[in-house]
Amino acid sequence: MLSRIGEQPLGAVLPSVRQRIDSHFEQYPNGHVVHGRAAVASDVKLSGNDYLAIGNDPRILRRQLDALAERSDVIFMSGVYTQYLGGQLRLENEYAAWLGAEAAVLCQSGFAANEGIMQATTGPETPAYIDMFAHASVWQGAAIAEAPAYAFRHNDAGHLRHQIAKHGPGIVAVEAIYSTIGDVCPLHDILAVCEETGSMLVVDESHAVGVIGAQGEGLVSHLGLAARVPFRVFSLSKALVGRGGVVVGSARFAEYFRYESTSSIFSSAVFANEVARFEATLAVVREEGYRRARLSGLSERLRTGLLQRGYDVSCSGSQIIPLIAGPERETARLRDALETNGVVGSVFVAPATPRNRSLIRLCVHHGLDDADIDHILDVCSKIRDQVRPDRWPASRAGRAAASTTGNVGMASSTRGN
Repeated sequence: MLSRIGEQPLGAVLPSVRQRIDSHFEQYPNGHVVHGRAAVASDVKLSGNDYLAIGNDPRILRRQLDALAERSDVIFMSGVYTQYLGGQLRLENEYAAWLGAEAAVLCQSGFAANEGIMQATTGPETPAYIDMFAHASVWQGAAIAEAPAYAFRHNDAGHLRHQIAKHGPGIVAVEAIYSTIGDVCPLHDILAVCEETGSMLVVDESHAVGVIGAQGEGLVSHLGLAARVPFRVFSLSKALVGRGGVVVGSARFAEYFRYESTSSIFSSAVFANEVARFEATLAVVREEGYRRARLSGLSERLRTGLLQRGYDVSCSGSQIIPLIAGPERETARLRDALETNGVVGSVFVAPATPRNRSLIRLCVHHGLDDADIDHILDVCSKIRDQVRPDRWPASRAGRAAASTTGNVGMASSTRGN
């Protein structure tokens, strides 16, 4: 396939563009490292974000199919002009009530929600302070707004305070659960810095809604911080198994956002059948708390078992469990070893991770059973001498930290990267 791609005529192409394309294929002559073998039915699959295993729930599918059959007046235009349609407005009000907020705005994707809120709140006079592990969409939103953007060390409230002291109050962007390494934001500490410095906090709850809280309301509401966190965003393509995003805030801000966010103004509307699907999904998520409880138990069992087998996954505090092999060649070796034994995860490399800190992300979900967890652990025991987790960056950093402080873990070791 690569040879055919390489042979495709490009026509009149700027030398700089051709060089960028060629350099990609030079870097990955045998294909990009994210491409492993195709999964088969017998594999234990941990590569998706359907944490509650409801993506094919017949109640949800039936609701979407009924909506498709009922409606012929699909509107193909900007979402700004469809915001007051009955179904969309009702869904937005349901999201707001669920999360303990005044208002919510339905967006075309989680990327659009993140990009839009940063573009609408930051600017040349309003700096953005972004956790170094936050999503690329946050950085892009700040860039579009031409805002000065400053990274702060991961989950490090002290470094955030230092950055704000240097550059002035602004917008602080974090994730409730970080999508690559699965650790949880110390929201109380980060929020305290925001309140001390007069800054405003944006929390991306994409991997927390549906998973955390009695009704899956996410970390902010679960911790009782809804009244103190001005902005929340989340993707609907994780536990809420759809295609879209949501911005949550005050009613005044929601109205402002609709007309000032370029991603809101210039993106096509979410379809009515998708809105119907989201309503049905929200009902399942809120009502079936046993899924969250079981997901938590499965995640803890896998984390504990991996630690016992010499895999340092101590950074994870959620259903996302990373195997951080480091350099891409080591991650490719790990990918192949897992897939050969019927375990399929997701490969994350730069720019989704820091360079030389690539990883395999294992996403635990409610559809797994005890036999699946046993199989994953058995495979990791079997391949341990082949993939050498004791040589991975997380393990080396953990040993170094233990030798100086007595604390083993990856989270602190990544903050200086």
